[in-house]
Amino acid sequence: KLIRAGAVKRRCRFLLPLAHERSRLRPVSTNTNFYIIPSTYNPAVMKLGGSIVMASFLSTCRSASAFLPSARTTLSSRRLATVGQIAASHHDGLQRSSSIIGLSASNALRTQQTSRLFSTAVTKEAAPAQEQEEEELPTNENDIDLLKLRHTSAHVMAMAVQQTFPEAQVTIGPWIDNGFYYDFYFPETTDEETGETIPSRKLSDSDLKRIKKAMDKIISKNYPILRSEVTREEAKKRIEEIGEPFKLEILDSIKTEPITIYSIGDEWWDLCAGPHVESTGQLPKKAIALQSVAGAYWRGDEKREMLQRIYATAWKDPKQLKAYKKRMEEAKKRDHRMLGKKLDLFSIQEDAGGGLVFWHPKGSTVRRKIEDFWKEQHLEQDYDIVYTPHIANLDLWKTSGHFDFYAEGMFDQMDVENEVYQIKPMNCPFHCLMFKDDIRSYRDLPFRWAELGTVYRYERSGTLHGLMRVRGFTQDDAHVFCLPEQLQDEIVDVLKLTKSILSRFGFDKYELMISTRPEKSVGSDQIWTDATAALKGALDELGWEYGVDEGGGAFYGPKIDLKIKDAIGRTWQCSTVQCDFNLPDRFDLEYVSAEGTRERPIMVHRAIFGSIERFFGILIENCAGDLPFWLAPTQMKLLPVTDAVYDYCKEVAKKANRMGLRVEVDRGNERLAKQIRNAEQSRIPVMSVVGMKELEEGTLAVRSRKLGDLGSFAVDDLLAELKQCDTDAVEMTKMGAVPEKEE
Repeated sequence: KLIRAGAVKRRCRFLLPLAHERSRLRPVSTNTNFYIIPSTYNPAVMKLGGSIVMASFLSTCRSASAFLPSARTTLSSRRLATVGQIAASHHDGLQRSSSIIGLSASNALRTQQTSRLFSTAVTKEAAPAQEQEEEELPTNENDIDLLKLRHTSAHVMAMAVQQTFPEAQVTIGPWIDNGFYYDFYFPETTDEETGETIPSRKLSDSDLKRIKKAMDKIISKNYPILRSEVTREEAKKRIEEIGEPFKLEILDSIKTEPITIYSIGDEWWDLCAGPHVESTGQLPKKAIALQSVAGAYWRGDEKREMLQRIYATAWKDPKQLKAYKKRMEEAKKRDHRMLGKKLDLFSIQEDAGGGLVFWHPKGSTVRRKIEDFWKEQHLEQDYDIVYTPHIANLDLWKTSGHFDFYAEGMFDQMDVENEVYQIKPMNCPFHCLMFKDDIRSYRDLPFRWAELGTVYRYERSGTLHGLMRVRGFTQDDAHVFCLPEQLQDEIVDVLKLTKSILSRFGFDKYELMISTRPEKSVGSDQIWTDATAALKGALDELGWEYGVDEGGGAFYGPKIDLKIKDAIGRTWQCSTVQCDFNLPDRFDLEYVSAEGTRERPIMVHRAIFGSIERFFGILIENCAGDLPFWLAPTQMKLLPVTDAVYDYCKEVAKKANRMGLRVEVDRGNERLAKQIRNAEQSRIPVMSVVGMKELEEGTLAVRSRKLGDLGSFAVDDLLAELKQCDTDAVEMTKMGAVPEKEE
């Protein structure tokens, strides 16, 4: 961009800041008063004879396309090109290092208008180089050594806490996905000299530093980790001797014998089933970090003692710890709670109660698009969409077994005309009643019933977390009732549908696990064997890799769990496919076989998202709030330069909305630069600055959030492209062929 020296301060109030940043401007040559402006500045001013021509987003120029590649066939545009060529002649190579308004504008337009706006297949933007090179972090599931390291680190931390604060009592300390935690109780103590009561200790960041130093000393001493077996009576005696009441409760909850104890040398011990490393010296001190302190009720019961939970992370080497910390920094930027508020998608209204989601208009638009796509996909795969009530007689939940097994996760019952009703925690019993409502023949099977059913579960307030853990949520539930010989084919179809749906949202990396029969279960040996073989056979048929969790299945049947991997490498449990031999028995479900006998159908529980709320949160964090075009609540925003083009913008938006696109017109209450910034901050994929030229020619000057300025296009051509992009879920990742507009 070129600017005449002195013209800034004298003629153009919008460019006054430039007059005070002369050091950032460089002259074209020593014998000219034209300067090159850094391309980051929007304004450009050139002297044409005795006049000043301005091109600025802040100006009231007659054409917004002055800032986008566009044709310039008028006299003034030719004069601009001439001035640019004259200036260039004073400085060899200027054209390679700066942007001159009007120079080769027609060629730029021709290049852009012979290509389409969008690609014709679902593609993704290339990840930044640093993200592509990021190390794949191990998990507890795929690295037993890492799991041992974390488990032993939890014991070492507990020992360090009790060395640093002798009054501390230990409770439980399991490993978790990215490390471990340990819960401690700090009772009130008495000052031996004054007799005054000292309140229970509240751990601080400085306390965590002291604990970490104590841990490092324990690691350096390389204590052996020793396993021993004792009787229940011996374990109880040892616990009473050290005055650990919480350990007594833990001992009472252990139903197997002998009782196993793990010791750190002769210094410290705990009830534990293992596994552990062989000695503390095997722990990498520089790959362990204490992170935070949180409150937690003992046994999750708010009527019990309040404990202090120390969260920590542990890895095999410092490099992994560094990669993890980098991931966590990125995760903070992607927190769906922060983005949900910033983008006005949803809220949790505490006045209405915790864990209850309020979907704002923009969030509701995204949710509707998700649900519509889900329904379309299921209908294409011969599912029937069903709806069931939100409450039912308590007897239904007793028949299903939920009242016996999951009562703690259910809300209290309500009396309705002397009958007891229960708000539903699950959808499956309703589908069982529907199956039982008629005589079924083997010829009718399989039945595939899908429901977006809202359920309600009691979650303690301390466990609630944005959309990830709520009290009311919508499951994308489906149940398949089939013959035993149909089971594997049905599972294959479910897995194919799962892949099809998840990939639409950009999730194509999975971890799969088959969980087999636990010690306590229902159903015959043969049906368990056949069902497990069907699950494995389906995965083998598709060629998908999977792990096996021996004994990790539900009591009512084996299952496949699918975890998706997001943009920063985190895994999320979403999809599940579960065989159920329990509910068909409890509800006495039958079909008439080919031989005329009554037989039990196989019931398959199946969810793809898990819940709409949780999947929405995962999706927002995966794309950092920058939703793909087909999901964006506002797909394009029109920014009128003057009031004279406002009606034109409204007509364009109305036409686009009739086509099913989501286009808005800015109210124009802000300066144009602020309107553009607001659209960018709202993650709107496409915007168009509209001036008089666009009104006269029936065009729009288009800017893509991901690609930058794309040029001017006829309204009908642009809307047709946007509609195709919306229908096919195509991202704007490259240019493509829009027919050149006839002169």
